[in-house]
Amino acid sequence: MKTQLENIYNSALAEIEKAQTINDIDEIRLKYLSRKGEFNSIKKGLKDLSDDEKRTVGAFANQITEELESQLKTKHEKFYQAEMNEKLQKDRIDITLTGKSIPMGKVHPLTQTTNEIVTIFQNLGFSVVAPNLSPEVETEYYNFDMLNVPKDHPARDVQDTFYANIAGNVVLRSQTSGAQIHVMENQKPPIKVIAPGRVYRNENVNARKNNFFHQIEGLYVDKDITFGDLKGVLNEFIRLYFGSARPTRFRSSFFPFTEPSAEVDVQCIMCQGKGCRTCSGTGWLEVLGCGMVDVNVLKGVGIDPDVYSGFAFGMGVERLSMLKYAIDDIRLFFNNDKRFLDQF
Repeated sequence: MKTQLENIYNSALAEIEKAQTINDIDEIRLKYLSRKGEFNSIKKGLKDLSDDEKRTVGAFANQITEELESQLKTKHEKFYQAEMNEKLQKDRIDITLTGKSIPMGKVHPLTQTTNEIVTIFQNLGFSVVAPNLSPEVETEYYNFDMLNVPKDHPARDVQDTFYANIAGNVVLRSQTSGAQIHVMENQKPPIKVIAPGRVYRNENVNARKNNFFHQIEGLYVDKDITFGDLKGVLNEFIRLYFGSARPTRFRSSFFPFTEPSAEVDVQCIMCQGKGCRTCSGTGWLEVLGCGMVDVNVLKGVGIDPDVYSGFAFGMGVERLSMLKYAIDDIRLFFNNDKRFLDQF
């Protein structure tokens, strides 16, 4: 048996000498030293030897096994180091080379504008309406009826509003004003909220109008709220958003859900008030509508108009962004032209 062990050992050494890779070393270890390897197969016969032979042959078997493991380890480390050196040379990084620039995505200008407006109103004490209270798919009840819009109002026509085929009274909301009804139905005064969101209108697309755009609705209901409070809040917003140097004006207007009502205009930045295609030659662009919440709207949601009053406003995000960044065509926001978007 000792002779057999010597022969196996010599064969293993010869194979180690011829090995060229780490895989060769691993195969030799598996062949000779694994549980089913040749050395273990021989060691199984130790049980048939006398006690003296067991001690002698067993010690010899352990000795050559350790020597073989040492040889395999040395050769394995040699190959491993050679392979690592080769890989390091191949993958070497020249730190003197100019670094590669990885292009980063940017926030869309409409999202930037929305975030800025929301931050301003949050600093003025307004909170953002939960999404479930400001749905994009509405019923006529919330989009028109509860906002005091008459049944025969032109805004209800299919020429102005997109009706869904889910049911006859389901629409894509034409304004974010429906959010104020949801809020007042679910919250008692004082109420001071804003509701950003997308709206849809059956408009002819041109430089100033699109059939899909963004609004931000505002609502403040409490005791002793006046039109002066409304003007104060909106003037402060305009000052913070545009800066105090931008001329603005309040114009009397009409909305079914506010009385009295007004529109706020900002001087057109493209023509500095002289008149251009963006402002249709007027020198002004309307940025929001506003007014005191109509008594009928308050009654409809169970708020006593003899105790509470409030104001509401709705502004177009695209229009505000156009005026701030001198963008003369609303369609640029939706064309995904990288040359335009990279400017932001």
